[in-house]
Amino acid sequence: MSRRAPGALLAGLLLAGCVTTPSPSAEGSPTAQPTPLPTPTPSLASSGSAAPTASPEPSLSLDPPEASDDRVVTVDVTADVPAEGDGTITVTVTSTADTRIDELVLRWPTELGESLFLAPFVPTEDRIRDQGPPLVQPWTKWVVGPGERGEPDGTISLGWGPLLAGATLEIPIVVTRVAAGPVAFDLQVLAGNDLLTLAGGDPAELRLEIP
Repeated sequence: MSRRAPGALLAGLLLAGCVTTPSPSAEGSPTAQPTPLPTPTPSLASSGSAAPTASPEPSLSLDPPEASDDRVVTVDVTADVPAEGDGTITVTVTSTADTRIDELVLRWPTELGESLFLAPFVPTEDRIRDQGPPLVQPWTKWVVGPGERGEPDGTISLGWGPLLAGATLEIPIVVTRVAAGPVAFDLQVLAGNDLLTLAGGDPAELRLEIP
Protein backbone atom coordinates (compact mmCIF):
# COMPACT_ATOMS: atom_id res chain seq x y z
CA MET A 1 0.00 0.00 0.00
CA SER A 2 1.45 3.31 -1.10
CA ARG A 3 1.54 6.30 1.16
CA ARG A 4 0.35 9.70 -0.11
CA ALA A 5 2.43 12.73 0.58
CA PRO A 6 1.06 15.11 3.14
CA GLY A 7 0.74 17.81 0.49
CA ALA A 8 -1.35 15.61 -1.71
CA LEU A 9 -3.66 14.76 1.20
CA LEU A 10 -4.18 18.43 2.03
CA ALA A 11 -5.06 19.21 -1.55
CA GLY A 12 -7.62 16.43 -1.53
CA LEU A 13 -9.28 17.77 1.59
CA LEU A 14 -9.47 21.21 0.11
CA LEU A 15 -11.13 19.87 -3.02
CA ALA A 16 -13.64 17.89 -0.96
CA GLY A 17 -14.66 20.92 1.13
CA CYS A 18 -15.21 23.19 -1.89
CA VAL A 19 -18.92 22.63 -2.56
CA THR A 20 -20.58 24.57 -5.37
CA THR A 21 -23.77 26.37 -4.22
CA PRO A 22 -26.41 26.29 -6.95
CA SER A 23 -27.94 29.62 -7.97
CA PRO A 24 -31.60 29.98 -7.20
CA SER A 25 -33.81 28.77 -10.03
CA ALA A 26 -36.33 30.94 -11.83
CA GLU A 27 -39.15 29.02 -10.17
CA GLY A 28 -37.94 29.89 -6.69
CA SER A 29 -37.35 33.60 -7.29
CA PRO A 30 -40.19 36.05 -6.58
CA THR A 31 -41.83 37.41 -9.71
CA ALA A 32 -42.94 41.04 -9.82
CA GLN A 33 -46.68 41.22 -10.50
CA PRO A 34 -47.86 44.00 -12.87
CA THR A 35 -49.87 46.72 -11.14
CA PRO A 36 -53.33 47.00 -12.76
CA LEU A 37 -54.06 50.37 -14.31
CA PRO A 38 -57.03 52.25 -12.89
CA THR A 39 -60.22 51.89 -14.91
CA PRO A 40 -60.83 55.17 -16.76
CA THR A 41 -63.93 57.00 -15.66
CA PRO A 42 -66.07 58.08 -18.61
CA SER A 43 -66.42 61.82 -18.89
CA LEU A 44 -69.02 63.97 -20.63
CA ALA A 45 -66.45 64.90 -23.22
CA SER A 46 -65.64 61.30 -24.15
CA SER A 47 -69.25 60.14 -24.14
CA GLY A 48 -70.39 62.86 -26.51
CA SER A 49 -72.99 65.56 -26.04
CA ALA A 50 -76.59 64.64 -25.34
CA ALA A 51 -79.05 64.78 -28.24
CA PRO A 52 -81.08 67.99 -28.34
CA THR A 53 -84.56 67.73 -26.90
CA ALA A 54 -87.36 68.83 -29.19
CA SER A 55 -89.34 71.78 -27.94
CA PRO A 56 -92.89 70.84 -27.04
CA GLU A 57 -95.68 72.21 -29.19
CA PRO A 58 -97.51 75.16 -27.64
CA SER A 59 -100.98 74.52 -26.33
CA LEU A 60 -103.92 74.81 -28.75
CA SER A 61 -101.68 74.17 -31.74
CA LEU A 62 -102.62 72.28 -34.90
CA ASP A 63 -100.75 69.59 -36.79
CA PRO A 64 -100.13 70.47 -40.45
CA PRO A 65 -102.42 68.59 -42.85
CA GLU A 66 -101.01 65.92 -45.12
CA ALA A 67 -101.38 68.05 -48.26
CA SER A 68 -100.78 71.69 -49.11
CA ASP A 69 -102.03 74.04 -51.83
CA ASP A 70 -99.56 76.44 -53.44
CA ARG A 71 -102.25 78.98 -54.31
CA VAL A 72 -101.48 82.20 -52.47
CA VAL A 73 -103.88 84.09 -50.23
CA THR A 74 -103.51 87.06 -47.92
CA VAL A 75 -105.14 86.78 -44.51
CA ASP A 76 -106.05 89.61 -42.16
CA VAL A 77 -107.57 88.96 -38.73
CA THR A 78 -109.31 91.53 -36.55
CA ALA A 79 -110.27 90.49 -33.02
CA ASP A 80 -112.80 92.50 -31.04
CA VAL A 81 -113.10 90.41 -27.89
CA PRO A 82 -113.14 92.11 -24.46
CA ALA A 83 -110.95 90.62 -21.76
CA GLU A 84 -114.02 89.60 -19.75
CA GLY A 85 -116.76 89.30 -22.35
CA ASP A 86 -117.96 88.08 -25.72
CA GLY A 87 -117.08 89.54 -29.10
CA THR A 88 -116.20 88.76 -32.70
CA ILE A 89 -113.23 87.69 -34.76
CA THR A 90 -113.28 88.80 -38.41
CA VAL A 91 -111.08 86.89 -40.86
CA THR A 92 -110.58 88.54 -44.26
CA VAL A 93 -109.11 86.31 -46.98
CA THR A 94 -108.09 87.57 -50.42
CA SER A 95 -107.03 85.21 -53.19
CA THR A 96 -104.18 86.15 -55.50
CA ALA A 97 -104.55 82.89 -57.46
CA ASP A 98 -105.92 82.69 -61.00
CA THR A 99 -108.24 79.77 -60.22
CA ARG A 100 -111.24 79.42 -57.94
CA ILE A 101 -110.90 77.87 -54.50
CA ASP A 102 -113.96 75.64 -54.33
CA GLU A 103 -114.34 75.76 -50.55
CA LEU A 104 -112.43 78.06 -48.25
CA VAL A 105 -112.11 76.51 -44.79
CA LEU A 106 -111.03 77.93 -41.43
CA ARG A 107 -109.82 75.42 -38.82
CA TRP A 108 -108.99 75.72 -35.11
CA PRO A 109 -108.48 73.26 -32.20
CA THR A 110 -111.58 71.79 -30.58
CA GLU A 111 -109.95 72.32 -27.17
CA LEU A 112 -110.25 76.09 -27.67
CA GLY A 113 -113.91 75.68 -26.66
CA GLU A 114 -112.81 75.40 -23.03
CA SER A 115 -111.81 79.09 -23.18
CA LEU A 116 -113.56 80.59 -26.21
CA PHE A 117 -116.50 79.13 -28.13
CA LEU A 118 -116.37 80.10 -31.81
CA ALA A 119 -119.49 79.93 -34.00
CA PRO A 120 -120.49 81.20 -37.47
CA PHE A 121 -123.72 82.80 -36.20
CA VAL A 122 -125.49 84.08 -33.12
CA PRO A 123 -128.03 81.47 -31.96
CA THR A 124 -131.53 82.89 -31.68
CA GLU A 125 -134.92 81.39 -30.87
CA ASP A 126 -136.14 82.38 -34.32
CA ARG A 127 -133.47 80.24 -35.99
CA ILE A 128 -134.13 77.10 -34.00
CA ARG A 129 -137.87 77.11 -33.39
CA ASP A 130 -140.13 74.60 -35.10
CA GLN A 131 -141.59 75.84 -38.38
CA GLY A 132 -139.13 78.72 -38.30
CA PRO A 133 -137.96 80.59 -41.40
CA PRO A 134 -135.67 78.83 -43.90
CA LEU A 135 -132.08 78.76 -42.71
CA VAL A 136 -130.14 81.11 -44.95
CA GLN A 137 -126.41 81.11 -44.25
CA PRO A 138 -123.24 82.02 -46.08
CA TRP A 139 -121.22 79.21 -44.49
CA THR A 140 -121.19 75.74 -46.01
CA LYS A 141 -120.15 73.51 -43.11
CA TRP A 142 -119.36 73.56 -39.41
CA VAL A 143 -117.74 70.23 -38.51
CA VAL A 144 -116.33 68.92 -35.27
CA GLY A 145 -113.72 66.35 -36.37
CA PRO A 146 -113.31 63.66 -37.28
CA GLY A 147 -115.57 64.48 -40.20
CA GLU A 148 -116.88 62.60 -43.19
CA ARG A 149 -114.76 64.63 -45.62
CA GLY A 150 -111.40 64.17 -43.95
CA GLU A 151 -111.65 66.76 -41.19
CA PRO A 152 -109.16 65.55 -38.54
CA ASP A 153 -109.98 64.68 -34.96
CA GLY A 154 -109.40 67.45 -32.42
CA THR A 155 -110.36 70.23 -34.84
CA ILE A 156 -113.36 72.35 -35.81
CA SER A 157 -113.66 73.23 -39.50
CA LEU A 158 -115.79 76.09 -40.77
CA GLY A 159 -116.42 76.14 -44.52
CA TRP A 160 -117.28 79.40 -46.20
CA GLY A 161 -118.11 78.54 -49.80
CA PRO A 162 -116.02 79.23 -52.89
CA LEU A 163 -113.42 81.98 -53.18
CA LEU A 164 -113.13 83.27 -56.73
CA ALA A 165 -109.79 84.19 -58.27
CA GLY A 166 -108.79 87.64 -57.06
CA ALA A 167 -111.84 87.90 -54.79
CA THR A 168 -112.12 88.63 -51.05
CA LEU A 169 -114.19 86.90 -48.38
CA GLU A 170 -114.91 88.50 -45.03
CA ILE A 171 -115.77 85.88 -42.44
CA PRO A 172 -117.25 87.00 -39.12
CA ILE A 173 -116.99 84.53 -36.23
CA VAL A 174 -119.01 84.96 -33.04
CA VAL A 175 -116.92 84.49 -29.88
CA THR A 176 -118.48 83.48 -26.56
CA ARG A 177 -116.09 83.59 -23.64
CA VAL A 178 -116.20 80.44 -21.51
CA ALA A 179 -113.26 81.14 -19.18
CA ALA A 180 -111.54 84.37 -18.22
CA GLY A 181 -107.95 85.08 -19.18
CA PRO A 182 -105.87 85.42 -22.34
CA VAL A 183 -105.61 82.58 -24.81
CA ALA A 184 -103.50 81.85 -27.92
CA PHE A 185 -104.39 79.31 -30.62
CA ASP A 186 -103.63 78.24 -34.19
CA LEU A 187 -105.92 79.15 -37.06
CA GLN A 188 -105.46 77.45 -40.43
CA VAL A 189 -106.78 78.65 -43.80
CA LEU A 190 -107.38 75.80 -46.23
CA ALA A 191 -108.79 74.84 -49.57
CA GLY A 192 -110.88 71.87 -48.46
CA ASN A 193 -108.32 70.00 -46.34
CA ASP A 194 -105.20 71.37 -48.05
CA LEU A 195 -103.30 74.19 -46.36
CA LEU A 196 -103.09 77.28 -48.55
CA THR A 197 -99.97 79.45 -48.91
CA LEU A 198 -99.21 82.99 -47.77
CA ALA A 199 -97.48 85.58 -49.95
CA GLY A 200 -94.04 84.92 -48.44
CA GLY A 201 -94.29 81.19 -49.12
CA ASP A 202 -95.19 80.16 -45.59
CA PRO A 203 -98.19 77.92 -44.92
CA ALA A 204 -101.44 79.79 -44.22
CA GLU A 205 -101.45 79.14 -40.48
CA LEU A 206 -101.68 82.00 -37.99
CA ARG A 207 -101.17 82.18 -34.24
CA LEU A 208 -103.94 84.30 -32.75
CA GLU A 209 -103.74 85.84 -29.28
CA ILE A 210 -106.90 86.98 -27.55
CA PRO A 211 -106.47 88.98 -24.31
